[in-house]
Amino acid sequence: MPVKLRLSRHGKKHNAYYHIVVADGRAPRDGKFIEVIGNYNPNTNPATIELNHEKALDWLHKGAQPTDTMRAILSYKGVLYKKHLLEGVAKNALSQEQADEKFQQWLDAKQHKIEEKRNRLAGAKVKDAEARFAEETKKKEAIAEAVRKKNTPPPVEETAPAAEETAADTPVAEAPAEGETQA
Repeated sequence: MPVKLRLSRHGKKHNAYYHIVVADGRAPRDGKFIEVIGNYNPNTNPATIELNHEKALDWLHKGAQPTDTMRAILSYKGVLYKKHLLEGVAKNALSQEQADEKFQQWLDAKQHKIEEKRNRLAGAKVKDAEARFAEETKKKEAIAEAVRKKNTPPPVEETAPAAEETAADTPVAEAPAEGETQA
């Protein structure tokens, strides 16, 4: 019976999350499984992965084959690196203490990278919000200025001379002479 480490899909349409399962390779994707060893939610940024490292490592040692996606997840979480170090201990290439120390250094570096990404994403989100707020404020000010110009009557000083000029420029009709008729 070929055993596989793979994902089992759950959730709504366009909002899937997955259970990390150990299953018979012949079973359907969301069908019968042997054991659930974790969860994977790709909808968050960075993706949320909860994995029981000991169970995953145990199944890998028993010969379970991960799918391509599961191989990437196991590598991301350090399970494959831990398996590699334990094989080195079995071959007497390094001691258990050295393997644990190397794995802990790798885990700390990985956690630091994840925290940097979270901080960078949070900072980008704040900068984006500030930029949108500034742009919206400029638009509101432009609209307010346009309304102000439209609703402000022209100054009184300019309208009075203009009325006098138009009255002076128009010729006054002369009264017809006594014998003339108006056409």
